[in-house]
Amino acid sequence: MGLLVDGVWRDDSHDVGRMQNGRFVRRPSPFRSFVTPDGSAGPTGEGGFPAAAGRYHLYVSPGCPWAHRTMIYRQLKGLQSIIDLSLVSWRTDDDGWTFDTATGSTGDPIHGASKLYEVYLHADPKFTGRVTVPVLWDTERKTIVSNESSEIIRMFNSAFNAFTNDRRDFYPEARRGEIDALNELIYTTVNNGVYRAGFATSQDAYEEAARGIFDTLDKLEARLAGQRYLCGAELTEADWRLFPTLIRFDTVYHGHFKCNLRRIQDYPNLWGYLRDLYQVPGVAETVSFQFIKQNYYGNQVKVNPTRIVPIGPVIDFTAPHGRERLSN
Repeated sequence: MGLLVDGVWRDDSHDVGRMQNGRFVRRPSPFRSFVTPDGSAGPTGEGGFPAAAGRYHLYVSPGCPWAHRTMIYRQLKGLQSIIDLSLVSWRTDDDGWTFDTATGSTGDPIHGASKLYEVYLHADPKFTGRVTVPVLWDTERKTIVSNESSEIIRMFNSAFNAFTNDRRDFYPEARRGEIDALNELIYTTVNNGVYRAGFATSQDAYEEAARGIFDTLDKLEARLAGQRYLCGAELTEADWRLFPTLIRFDTVYHGHFKCNLRRIQDYPNLWGYLRDLYQVPGVAETVSFQFIKQNYYGNQVKVNPTRIVPIGPVIDFTAPHGRERLSN
């Protein structure tokens, strides 16, 4: 799609290092501050972003798995009236993500922007880097707090509890070591692994990534044989970081990204687990297969030059999952 270089939009040829020896390399997110209950600094970035109702605005694409994480947390933690939401279009153009209301966008009520990169330039007129979703915008300081999904969900998990009175904790202190280890494995081999397989430009790079995906899925299948969720009987951050990849797998990654050794439906435990997560109240509302399929098949022309979007598959995520027996 391209990127900004010193505030000017450029094509992908200016992103040196994005592909190395046929392997896709994901860049770290550049905006890394935290919203905290009292505005104190978080683990990275600067302070001065206290939790408040109506102050922050979230830009997302329902097609993007990284943005999808934040949409799920916004639903689960009851933040819909606390943090406003804008959708970019499912169709990108030569200037990246757009606010084209004819193709699914809600528009940009904060800046009236037509392209997402304009939002980045409001934060930093000389910004250099890729323009990605999600984006958490601070309407008071008029800047981007964060565009790192893994950290935005940590903020949503606890920073706004005083406003919602929702005390559920998906990152409990006693389980953090286990959750962090799972996150690292799942991010490297599954969340990012599907992109490493799909964007590979050499056979070796593709097979390395694709086999890594299924090695991890095999391990997760075995892990879920005796427990309902990844860390036992309670939902945690590890589950919600895995879910956006699993929900897209059979519809997109299996065909579009050539991750076709098996489907999620071919794993009895993972398939039941996926339906279980989908049926958590509020989660299904965050899933849009129209956005998902348009986002991948309709935009990634290097992978799918015709932009033809498939009509299927038909998958029933509402079927009984039977995993309640593993709750105790």
